[in-house]
Amino acid sequence: MLGILAPLNGAFEMAYSASSGIQGNTELPAATLGQRLPWSPLPSVPQLSTLAGSGAFSGTMHLLLLALLTCLTSVVKGKIFGRCELAHKLKAAGLDGYHGYSLANWVCLAFYESHFNSGMVDHEADGSTSNGIFQINSHVWCDDLEHPSPNLCDLHCTDLLTSNLNDDITCAMRIVQSPRGMGTW
Repeated sequence: MLGILAPLNGAFEMAYSASSGIQGNTELPAATLGQRLPWSPLPSVPQLSTLAGSGAFSGTMHLLLLALLTCLTSVVKGKIFGRCELAHKLKAAGLDGYHGYSLANWVCLAFYESHFNSGMVDHEADGSTSNGIFQINSHVWCDDLEHPSPNLCDLHCTDLLTSNLNDDITCAMRIVQSPRGMGTW
């Protein structure tokens, strides 16, 4: 388990080297993971090897550390699409002419809602969020795990924040089937 943390210590050393102007393959002045670096906003913590050897790391502690590392590495990746690239994807998904809306309507919607940014999240005054390339709102259409929602698209809001537009397109198709159509936006 401690082997997983070794790259983190190296990342701290690289960040320290970059911020202090140290170049080349130099060692930090007595800086280890268990000691406070001059730029560190955090208080010093005991060496992890000491904790591991003393039995202070229980099974629960290992699971929490693993969960934290997993969260830090699983970043939602959105993408800013080009206009033509997005138009091609929307056309391939069958949106051109869907429920009477042209491809130009869909591209225009995506531009004015997110500037073609599939990772965009807008926090609304009512506490809901608008998510993804079409800025689909969590109040009705997706689940943000914070506020009760009918979740009419049956998906989690973070599913709308990736470069894969399948969930966004499927949900947008469901939205325009409602009586207000594109007026929902």
